[in-house]
Amino acid sequence: MHCIKCSLKILTYLSVYLRSCIYKKRQYKTYYFPSSFSVFYKMGILIAVLGIWFSSSLVKADSKAVTTSLTTKWSSTPLLLETSEFLSEEGQEKFWNFVEASENIKTAEHDGSDYSSYQEMLKVACQTLSPLQQNLLKFSLSLRSYSAAVQAFQQIAADESPPKGCTLFFVVHGEKTCDFDSLGNLLQAASERPKPFLFKGDHKYPASNPESPVVILYAEIGSEEFYRQHKRLVSKAEAGEITYVLRHYIANPSKEKVYLSGYGVELAIKSTEYKAKDDTQVKGTDVNATVIDENDPIDEVQGFLFGKLRQLYPDLSEELKELRKHLVESTNEMAPLKVWQLQDLSFQTAARILTAPPVDALMVMKDLSQNFPTKARAITKTVVSSELRAEIEENQKYFKGTLGLQPGDSALFINGLLIDLDTQDIFSLIDVLRNEARVMEGLHSLGIEGISLHNVLKLNIQPSDSDYAVDIRSPAISWINNLEVDSRYNSWPSSVQELLRPTFPGVIRQIRKNFHNFVLIVDPTHETTAELLNVAEMFFSNHIPLRIGLVFVVNDSEDVDGLQDAGVALLRTYNYVAQEMDNNYAFQTVMSIYNKVKTGDQLKVEHVVSVLEKQYPYVEINSVLGIDSAYDQNRKAARAYYEQTGVGPLPVVLFNGMPFQKDQLDPDDLETVTMHKILETTSIFQRAVYLGELSNDQDVVEYIMNQPNVVPRINSRILRSDREYLDLTGMNNHFVDDFARFTTLDSKDKTAAVANSMTYLTKKGMSSKEIYDDSFVRPVTFWIVGDFDKPSGRQLLYDAIKHQKSSNNIRISMINNPSEEPNSQNTIVAKAIWAALQTQTSNNAKNFITKMAKEETVKALEAGADILEFAVGGMDTNIFKEAFESPKMDFVLSHAIYCRDVLKLKKGQRAVISNGRIIGPLEDGEMFNQDDFHLLENIILKTSGQKIKSQIQQLGFEEDLASDLVMKVDALLSAQPKGEARIEYQFFEERYSAVKLRPKEGETYFDVVAVVDPVTRDAQRLAPLLLVLNQLINMNLRVFMNCQSKLSDMPLKSFYRYVLEPEISFTAENNFAPGPIAKFLDMPQSPLFTLNLNTPESWMVESVRTPYDLDNIFLEEVESVVAAEYELEYLLLEGHCYDITTGQPPRGLQFTLGTSSSPVIVDTIVMANLGYFQLKANPGAWTLRLRKGRSEDIYRIYSHDGTDSPPEANEVIVVLNNFKSKIIKVKVQKKFDMMNEDLLSDGTNENESGFWESLKWGFTGGQKNEDVKQDKDDVLNIFSVASGHLYERFLRIMMLSVLKHTKTPLKFWFLKNYLSPTFKRNKELR
Repeated sequence: MHCIKCSLKILTYLSVYLRSCIYKKRQYKTYYFPSSFSVFYKMGILIAVLGIWFSSSLVKADSKAVTTSLTTKWSSTPLLLETSEFLSEEGQEKFWNFVEASENIKTAEHDGSDYSSYQEMLKVACQTLSPLQQNLLKFSLSLRSYSAAVQAFQQIAADESPPKGCTLFFVVHGEKTCDFDSLGNLLQAASERPKPFLFKGDHKYPASNPESPVVILYAEIGSEEFYRQHKRLVSKAEAGEITYVLRHYIANPSKEKVYLSGYGVELAIKSTEYKAKDDTQVKGTDVNATVIDENDPIDEVQGFLFGKLRQLYPDLSEELKELRKHLVESTNEMAPLKVWQLQDLSFQTAARILTAPPVDALMVMKDLSQNFPTKARAITKTVVSSELRAEIEENQKYFKGTLGLQPGDSALFINGLLIDLDTQDIFSLIDVLRNEARVMEGLHSLGIEGISLHNVLKLNIQPSDSDYAVDIRSPAISWINNLEVDSRYNSWPSSVQELLRPTFPGVIRQIRKNFHNFVLIVDPTHETTAELLNVAEMFFSNHIPLRIGLVFVVNDSEDVDGLQDAGVALLRTYNYVAQEMDNNYAFQTVMSIYNKVKTGDQLKVEHVVSVLEKQYPYVEINSVLGIDSAYDQNRKAARAYYEQTGVGPLPVVLFNGMPFQKDQLDPDDLETVTMHKILETTSIFQRAVYLGELSNDQDVVEYIMNQPNVVPRINSRILRSDREYLDLTGMNNHFVDDFARFTTLDSKDKTAAVANSMTYLTKKGMSSKEIYDDSFVRPVTFWIVGDFDKPSGRQLLYDAIKHQKSSNNIRISMINNPSEEPNSQNTIVAKAIWAALQTQTSNNAKNFITKMAKEETVKALEAGADILEFAVGGMDTNIFKEAFESPKMDFVLSHAIYCRDVLKLKKGQRAVISNGRIIGPLEDGEMFNQDDFHLLENIILKTSGQKIKSQIQQLGFEEDLASDLVMKVDALLSAQPKGEARIEYQFFEERYSAVKLRPKEGETYFDVVAVVDPVTRDAQRLAPLLLVLNQLINMNLRVFMNCQSKLSDMPLKSFYRYVLEPEISFTAENNFAPGPIAKFLDMPQSPLFTLNLNTPESWMVESVRTPYDLDNIFLEEVESVVAAEYELEYLLLEGHCYDITTGQPPRGLQFTLGTSSSPVIVDTIVMANLGYFQLKANPGAWTLRLRKGRSEDIYRIYSHDGTDSPPEANEVIVVLNNFKSKIIKVKVQKKFDMMNEDLLSDGTNENESGFWESLKWGFTGGQKNEDVKQDKDDVLNIFSVASGHLYERFLRIMMLSVLKHTKTPLKFWFLKNYLSPTFKRNKELR
């Protein structure tokens, strides 16, 4: 016994010593042994083995493990197709380039292994990707992020019913064929059939003609047959004969499943206060148990790297196995800790992490947090320094005050963006990384680096949500009241100081000032006008402090009079009464006229005449309504005001000049929204009065109209939220005057060549050649696109130049888009403009181009006038004439190609590009005037221009270069998806309490900041995530400890594994490894464990294969490995539904989800709370419908948001093509003849069947049988929840007992997700 103790003691010292001698080299997992210790090391091994030989009898049992894997229901998708989907998100050009280049992958010389094929594919895919994007591609392939996208196409193809025996097939407007030769016949008759619906994720060949028939090719990239047919379709598409669309289709799917990652697995220690474990002997343990390989170098226990030791000493394998077994047993001690030992565990864990070298600190945090129950006792011996404790406590004051974090809370920031670990899954995080990578690499390519890059990145330049307003100081508006002068408001106080007087919340202050102005712009004959006027009349009669104005937009043709047109009749009657009496009385007369109109009817001339004859019997109707009427005031002015303001389709309601949204114009909503607006704007006026910005002697309306959000015209095209931007980050030395070279460039380089060739017009002719002054950096750049040899193109250019006279913030250049094939005769103006820009000073060029934009100049040129007759003073006419008369047309041809391929414009179409944002194509006859340019400039300056300008000025560029940089940076930053604002954090102390990893010098880096308590669930997830990120991206990482003090309970009572790998792994034979799995190795055997999966919210996962009770895992009774296999059963489609009439959820409404071939696959019911509904689906394109029966009879779908079909489409199509949550919003409306029907009042079989069938689908996932319907009174429904083998055993006993003691037909309902695979496979229960 003494000998055994000595051997163990030697073994312990040896363990400590060897641990200090064995070093790990990060990333490559290479292990080094100091040569001076080699002899001693071998001796140590022999001593250790000798000790183990003596102590082998003390080892209780073999080490045990738990493994968990998660696969999809669908077959494994080829990595080649997933790579193509990754590239398609970078741009369709990259997708099609990869499709072309992938043909060479099959013929490349390699050894035929999975690894070599994978590397060849990456080699082709990465040709146009940066190193960072290459890493993200590898990570996406490891996650299998795009498997869902490929499977979605597979489902769409399956819905088309592919022809039998075909490896690929074509679909032409609904007709299918496998034979390319028969395509011609299908194309001839294609125009007679409707075009197919194209999804957002479809791959449309760039050269396709949108007017031509659509040919959809369903095929697998990589097959020889695909490339043969692809080339044929490309030739047809480039000839303009077809629109070519490619969708993935795998004729012979793999038998393997997709192994997923990006989820967590928890092995929690279960309370044993009551019996939960089944005593039944487990049978059939032949489960695919993938445990750690004997040669795996990661196999480390207490500092010994057993994988390496087995390689060095293969002859001692059995002895090493015994040594490892003993160390595992000694490590897994889980004796309970005293309360005094628990108090400082968080600080002690942080101290242990921070004493490790920075390169290993994250690995230490991962190990300690994920295996905390077995590490806790050793951690209690760690000493916490006073400096560490003081620094953490000081930082926590900042965390709480600035970030709202309490001690123990966690947060992750990437470039200032908050990553919510509870709601954002790894797939959302990849999107964040890709977006950030695009922006940072774009800024880097523009010459902005280091700290400057991150300063620019932090600029908040997202489009403003503030509403723009139009000027309401127009004589076209007829005001029916005025709070400041009307006698009915005499009793109200008139001082603006009344705004500061305290009142109860929600009270509307009655003050004799026109703070709130309500304008109705209506067509009198529109069916909603009466309801809107009723709301205005209600406001007026109830003394709501609103000044109400009316604008009647009617037919302004002089040939139409009030006896023919009801709108003209109403306007003239209003004007007549207003002249005879006043505007208020005229408004009451209008209300009397509308009272004659029945609900649902339109206003007619007879309604106007009847009221006019009754109230003014003495007046002659013809004199008021007839063609010689003198009461046409505001008829033309009202229409001109409506068109000039550009407020959109009628009716329009303005509040202080700001138009309400269309969905707010429902009479019930309008009343509520207006009252809220009054309260909201009151607080703004209160602040203005308090700060002295608004006083009694000021005109309130003038004050409102002088605010920066008031513009002369609101253009919905400018203000729309979905915006398209050019990629201006390309840098090259190409120009548009070399057409042959220009045609070979991709879109990004074409844009760079156009930008390189631009010469700009500026106010006062100041350019970098004449003045070096930062104040003349112009933050707004307009590119005017149009055919300048046509009146519409010249007018657009002329309006832009006229606007420039009033602004020193803008510069203008031009892109010619000819309407016809360009030649010397039809490009005279374009060539003149180009020649002037290339040869003259900025001021002379601007004056000359202004002349050329005038119609009289063009008419004179067409009449034969010499171009030099229009030269302006100071022009160098000789150089100009030489450039003008040059036969070279390259710039025109390049511009034409650019407009077609990059701007996607048809010949002659106009557009405006403002700081890279494409506004267009403008329709023929669409007005875009000086007021629109003013609005556009206003928005750019307010949201981005000035902020970017101030940053660029600090970099010291010259004016033109700086203006170029502002334009390019604006396009880059504004193109990013709108998200949360970046958080500014000025961090505090990091000397003692932070893990710091510095980025590689000279490269773009991510700024990553984490705040974490190392003994929380967040630390269990965050540590492995940061380890993977460190391999993917170059980052400046700081991990701040946010520890809790005075703990009274064990902070972590579970083991945890986060399944995440930076790249696909391979076996030693260069084949694909089985897939990412969670491994709990060498677990303590005495506790009772329960296994839980922590997956993204939209995943429905169930256990499909294991003989063990995963709720009660007792490793002492397990032979070696508990292998749990899970399957992703469904992806959830979630949504919210509202009835637009009541604003409430339509309780009891039912939806179905299906395809064209199977309309009803799943159904659901809308919940009363928040209108929530949930549908189970898998990747594919699905059609959402109202369930047949009362749901469809009573309701119709009014609108939908977040879906994949256009708003006006009859069918609601939803595409699930990724692993992220999909949430849609559906608004429904009762049909006109069903307004009084109650959805739940009819107790028909349909409604009951739908409810019970919904429950059946929700609980069991079983298929519905629409034909078999039983009355609910004839069946006894028993709902049961059982978790764990013991309670499933009780459940079987209960079922047998009930079956024996009742004659009533029974139906048992189970929550399927809680049932074990053993129970679900029981044939007796089926």
